[in-house]
Amino acid sequence: MNKDYILKKLELSKFRSKFHLKEKELKYIEEKGLDIIKEHAYAFINKRLAPKIILNDGAQTPMKGHPVFIAQHATATCCRSCLYKWHKIAKNKELSSEEIDYIVDIIMTWIVKEINK
Repeated sequence: MNKDYILKKLELSKFRSKFHLKEKELKYIEEKGLDIIKEHAYAFINKRLAPKIILNDGAQTPMKGHPVFIAQHATATCCRSCLYKWHKIAKNKELSSEEIDYIVDIIMTWIVKEINK
């Protein structure tokens, strides 16, 4: 799916568009740097989203506590149901490395947009 198209579509969603990085998250990103944030994104996706079966699907991504978590809700990459609905990535299968790269790319693109606001 086209990244720019899906990000525009997400911006039009009343629910998805309410997520924004606050001062605390922006400071965290500034302190850690985008490369570390990207490493965190890969770690979170690999642990919480990539497995075939996720016991707490729909509740595995906190609503706060890390810039990546907020970005996941803003980009509908927070659970397998949202991944399917918005990105057409099938449920009940292990995510491929290409799908994981796509998810992290969407998350990081959103974070960079938030930083540059």
